[in-house]
Amino acid sequence: MSSAETVTAKGQGLKGAFSPWSLGAIVIAAIVLAPICAVAALAFFPTENIWPHLLSTTLPRYLRTTLILMVSVGVLSAVIGTSTAWLVSRYQFPLRRVLEWALLLPLAIPAYVGAYALVDFLEYAGPVQTWLRGIFGWQTSRDYWFPEVRSLGAAIIVLSVALYPYIYILARATFREQSATSDEVARSLGAGAWGRFLRVALPLARPAIAAGMAIVMMETVNDFGTVDYFAVQTLTTGIFSVWLESNNAGGAAQISCVILILVIFLVTSEKISRRRIKFFNLGKSARPVTRVTLKGGNAILATLVCLLPFLIGFVLPVGVMGDHALANMESWTDEGLIRALTNTVTVGAIAAVITVLAGVFLVYGVRLSGQSLPKLLLPLTTIGYAAPGAVLGVGILIPLAFLDHRLAELLESIFGGRFPLILTGSAFALVLAYCVRFFAIAQGAADAAMGRVPPNLALAARSLGRSKARVLAEVYFPLIRGSIGSALLLVFVDCVKELPATMLLRPFNYETLATRVHDQASLENIGDASPGALMIVLVGLVAVLLLARANR
Repeated sequence: MSSAETVTAKGQGLKGAFSPWSLGAIVIAAIVLAPICAVAALAFFPTENIWPHLLSTTLPRYLRTTLILMVSVGVLSAVIGTSTAWLVSRYQFPLRRVLEWALLLPLAIPAYVGAYALVDFLEYAGPVQTWLRGIFGWQTSRDYWFPEVRSLGAAIIVLSVALYPYIYILARATFREQSATSDEVARSLGAGAWGRFLRVALPLARPAIAAGMAIVMMETVNDFGTVDYFAVQTLTTGIFSVWLESNNAGGAAQISCVILILVIFLVTSEKISRRRIKFFNLGKSARPVTRVTLKGGNAILATLVCLLPFLIGFVLPVGVMGDHALANMESWTDEGLIRALTNTVTVGAIAAVITVLAGVFLVYGVRLSGQSLPKLLLPLTTIGYAAPGAVLGVGILIPLAFLDHRLAELLESIFGGRFPLILTGSAFALVLAYCVRFFAIAQGAADAAMGRVPPNLALAARSLGRSKARVLAEVYFPLIRGSIGSALLLVFVDCVKELPATMLLRPFNYETLATRVHDQASLENIGDASPGALMIVLVGLVAVLLLARANR
């Protein structure tokens, strides 16, 4: 019998039985899904049921504010992202080539950093109101009217300019791929520029825009730093209030379930919208649309439309934080900042490596398995990315604390003495939350990369006697290491920026850059918060540059 026949026989012999790779994939999927299941269990079986109290008091307000914030940010982000994508894709105007990539940069700014910068810029003692008082001779705030800075409207603006690049990236790619033929047909039928956009380009781009809006709205639900700083009460802030202030984990889990229902509704709606609308590209032979050169007022207007989101979303936060950082150079050597940086890099790097390795193992195990269960679990593992960090915090900390106390009791009964809490008393819970939250990035990258590897390469290696592990290491890894490296970087960057889960799960007296920046800004100490904020922005810029390179 030949080597190839031996491999086939072995594969047939294993069919119907779980291999170690399949079992490992199931275990990884179970770990990723466990926090969501824990939230549901805590919500349906709370120690103290405050659901009737929540329904009659705070929950309607939390839900109403969250829905207003989600819809407003989604619509405004769609307007900004779609309009700028249309302009840079279809028209030639001053600074277009620079703005085409500059419009991606707000993605590097966490929304809460943008919130701190906007308040510092517009508050009573900030440069704008100080300049107005100097120009018009006003003495106090009673002499003039100025919009309330810390408000729901300001939160909508900050979140929109921070999140619109999700829509901009997808819309720009769609507009660039559209054929010139449809545009020329519409032009021949008498449609003007506005008509061609509304009747041809926009309907074709609608699935991409809907997908981007779903991501934006999910990120809006996940946000804590911005809404907390602007004193806007949402479902996410409600989790912190009910759990940390009222000490009711069941109530926090019930609010978390409301958030999960919203997220599931968003994801389902986005998929249904894409299913109903389908179109096909004409192929590589399709001619791209030729950009129209704008002149005069139209050129200036197009430049301003694309420049404004970049200025508010990137230049303003970096400028404000940079000014404070330069004025407080001693803050750069602060022991607390160095410790927070060390903690951030350590935890983020560990979480990124574990997440990517687990994602590769899961995808490879599912590909090797002939069983239906691992294949069914594979898409479910992406739910962690849709679940807000605060929800995952509830689903991880409470079960983990229970296990931690039982483990400590077991060790004390065996060895005597007192043992500290190992799981929740260290950064273990934080690493687990990051792995669950961003597992979808690693899994998606691994699945897409392995899907591009011809199956006959793995079969040839197996026929030559290579084990499954050696096939992964010697065949797949050299071909997918670029995608794996990108996934490592993206997971690490998201770990650095994550705030809600970090605030709930960090050990006592344990700070990361995100929590330090939030704590300092909450105390109105923007000077000490600025160095940490700039470090987060620099890490985010690396990811944005990588993203820009991938979307050339």
